[in-house]
Amino acid sequence: MRICVILEGCYPYVTGGVSSWIHQYIQAMPQHEFVVWAIGASSDSQGQFKYTLPDNVVEVKEIFLGDALKLVNAPQKYNFTPEETQVLYDLINCKNPHWEVLFEMYAQKRIAPVSFLQSETFLDILMHLCETEYPYTAFSDLFHTIRSMFLPVLHLLSSEIPKADVYHAIATGYSGILARLGSYTYHVPYLITEHGIYTREREEEIIRAKWVNPAFKKFWVRFFYMLSDGAYEKASMITSLFSGAMHTQIDMGCDPDKCTYIGNGIHYERFCKIPPKPDNGYVDIGAVLRIAPIKDVKTMIYAFADLKARVPNARLYIAGPEDDKEYAQECYDLIAQLQVPDITFLGTVNVTEWLGKFDFTMLSSISEGMPLSVLESFAAGCPVITTDVGCCKELINKVAEDDDLGSAGYCVPPIHVQAMSDAMARMCQHPVERRKMGIIGRKRVEKYFLHEDMIRRYLEVYDEVFKRWQESDSV
Repeated sequence: MRICVILEGCYPYVTGGVSSWIHQYIQAMPQHEFVVWAIGASSDSQGQFKYTLPDNVVEVKEIFLGDALKLVNAPQKYNFTPEETQVLYDLINCKNPHWEVLFEMYAQKRIAPVSFLQSETFLDILMHLCETEYPYTAFSDLFHTIRSMFLPVLHLLSSEIPKADVYHAIATGYSGILARLGSYTYHVPYLITEHGIYTREREEEIIRAKWVNPAFKKFWVRFFYMLSDGAYEKASMITSLFSGAMHTQIDMGCDPDKCTYIGNGIHYERFCKIPPKPDNGYVDIGAVLRIAPIKDVKTMIYAFADLKARVPNARLYIAGPEDDKEYAQECYDLIAQLQVPDITFLGTVNVTEWLGKFDFTMLSSISEGMPLSVLESFAAGCPVITTDVGCCKELINKVAEDDDLGSAGYCVPPIHVQAMSDAMARMCQHPVERRKMGIIGRKRVEKYFLHEDMIRRYLEVYDEVFKRWQESDSV
């Protein structure tokens, strides 16, 4: 089977998280061929892979959203039918367009993105939108907002489509629309796996974003909901990491019969034999994460600064890549401003070499699915402090009805400095309880989160996807 996995902003350009997951996922299925369809931000990343691709990756197709800005205008006149014009209006208005009609228009009329955005049809749509929904907004502001939204989408729709037997989008958004496009083009099924709820994450980013004109924040949110709705609509199956995420997908309009959840799994044997950290007179705290706003490293720094007044021998090690250079600099500046000692940024590390050097680990994210870093820490016998996002509370306390193991750490509200600092102090000051929590975490991973079990379930999902596709295609 030839599987096209579609990824946005992660593999193979960055390490950790979803990138680590998909790399191990591909390696675990040597009987299948994989095409990696990678969506990146800038062509500066072209070919700059952080992974040695597995032998069963037979093709890599790269496409960069930033390249849409480099497109030149090739003047072109379009004669759209009333149905096509309505679809274009629904697209620009973020009102769930008929995507197959749109795909067919691209295939038949070879729409050039820049040319369309300078066409009379687009101008008519934009003027109508301005008059009906934004009568008190400058037309130029609306034009530039719409252009920045849709130029990348139109660029993606005009891209060359790698051939596959099934398309597997590891998110909705741009990835999900490309999966639907591939499915339409080659008449094969597609499925979606969400590690986090893509639309909700984009919504949180837009609410906080300074670059978005406040008048258009709701419109940007509607745009991403439209992309996700379009991805969900025709997928044969939609998977998430835990039941709460699945119910969120259903609340957002997914057909419940298409939805299931499959928890992450890790290579337990890589971590379970890591010996506990010997007593060295310090309490060493690890944080394995990307340096990015969504990981909320600043709250961790504030909490650690408060902790140092109570536990002077505590040390914090932050391991992970600087995904956001500006945010990383803000973190360094905050440490200097607070004058807090004993915080070390390790950069990207081999996690198995470092987990044995930590007494416990922590995660301060404001959004997560089922973080691999927590499972890996557990498998190494390290308890964890997490924020109450995604399924972190379940990972800490109870993941199934038959899970009576107990707590493997502490879960605190996100963006809550005092609660995080208090949890860190309890963990530091009670070493016996800390070690018991680490043992519980290790047992929980061994029972519920093995990589081979996860792969088996995804193989079953592929079988179910083809079964459903064949049944629907015969109707």
